[in-house]
Amino acid sequence: MSRGYRIVSLFIVLVFAVSVAGCTSGQAESRNRSMTSMMTQSSSKAAPAAAPAAQAAAPASDAVLDTLEIHAFELGFKPAELSVPQPGKYTIKLVNDGAIPHDITFDDGTQVSANGGETKSVDVMIPAAGAPFICSIPGHAAAGMKGTITVAGAEPEDASAAAPAADDHGGPAPTTDVKADPNAPDYVLYDASAPVLKADTQVHDIDLVVEEKDMTVAPGFVQHVWTFGGTVPGPVIRVRVGDTVRIHLKNPSSSSVAHSVDFHASQVAWNDEMTSINPGEEKLYEWTADYAGVWMYHCGTAPALHHIANGMYGMVIVEPKEGLPAVDKEFTIVQSEWYLGPQKEVASLEKASAAAPAPDYVVFNGVANQYKDHPLQTGTGERVRFFVLNAGPSEDSSFHIVGTIFDTVIKEGVTLTRDNPGGYGSQAVDLAPAQGAIIELTTAEDGLYPIVTHAFNFVGRGALGLLQAGDGDPHN
Repeated sequence: MSRGYRIVSLFIVLVFAVSVAGCTSGQAESRNRSMTSMMTQSSSKAAPAAAPAAQAAAPASDAVLDTLEIHAFELGFKPAELSVPQPGKYTIKLVNDGAIPHDITFDDGTQVSANGGETKSVDVMIPAAGAPFICSIPGHAAAGMKGTITVAGAEPEDASAAAPAADDHGGPAPTTDVKADPNAPDYVLYDASAPVLKADTQVHDIDLVVEEKDMTVAPGFVQHVWTFGGTVPGPVIRVRVGDTVRIHLKNPSSSSVAHSVDFHASQVAWNDEMTSINPGEEKLYEWTADYAGVWMYHCGTAPALHHIANGMYGMVIVEPKEGLPAVDKEFTIVQSEWYLGPQKEVASLEKASAAAPAPDYVVFNGVANQYKDHPLQTGTGERVRFFVLNAGPSEDSSFHIVGTIFDTVIKEGVTLTRDNPGGYGSQAVDLAPAQGAIIELTTAEDGLYPIVTHAFNFVGRGALGLLQAGDGDPHN
């Protein structure tokens, strides 16, 4: 693992450490006393004599049946769910891929600890009922470092102890009332590259076809989403001031509900082009791009909250009439929230309607942590432009890229330029739901630059990506 990745890991861990500060050292000492007591009680109990036939069939008590390798990262285990064919003694091999210490602690008090980059082993007895395990370092279990070892054909002692598998740096999936499906298909990566402006086109005819479909929104979680064009978010539309946009909205007969579309960049009556169409219908929504900026479009059919929360939103980029200056790379990022419904069903309107929203996931371009798994690529020192939209439906965004300063920001028509007299820059761009911005920056050196919302309670819920400059290693 490169030092760059370890720096990113340490950065995210510091955030989680703040969020779990309520877990005191006294609690840790209490847990350790409890584990010591369990170990003493366990060792003091005499095992009942087994029948001769059973003794002949079972392996010797000191025979190790197999080695189970578990990787620790910030903040999770991989795999978090393991299965063994029979109860007995197993060697647990802890591989700490993270930058800080982690341990594996079982209910009987057996524990193995490893510093960052270390591998350590311990033997543990796995009973027929299975064995849940945690990282006992304060705050780590609360952040998701839980797992379980089950015995084939038996129910685990605590089936809820296993955390869904997750990958490096962002932490595991949050606690949710929806159980992860280990057989869920992999998510489809959303291409964050900004579309190229068709500069020689003044009239844009666009087919916007509704598609209701199953979509993996995070590893193990599939929702039956409503989409524009089959993706969440919908397709990015890029035009210039003065262009005409002709949207052919189509709601196929296979749809289950009525849908509509509302373009914030347009100036049309709500009860004209924005009206809903039933399954099997279509309509024309025509408007002129009179104002530059990053704009939201979304389904406005009642309840609009549910249609947006279930995936019906997208971005419109309207450039000034003279266009935007050329840059080396351009990316689009749409922040939004998932309020999980049951597997393969629509998002929960009840959760989304809460007075104090608590999304299961906050994501960039529809899928949790996808740009952590697949970093956005740029050359070191290249000028990078981000088009950013907060689709909500309810939470604010504080868009921030660690290790960079935004030298150009156009937010809702208010502009910060590189040549401003005071030499001012921007560290984060605050966006309420439906607000957008154009942001430019350069990277100072090869390395990894985390893309987050600085509302850090959401970073562990999927709002994390990486901008990779060069090969990602600042020490090459």
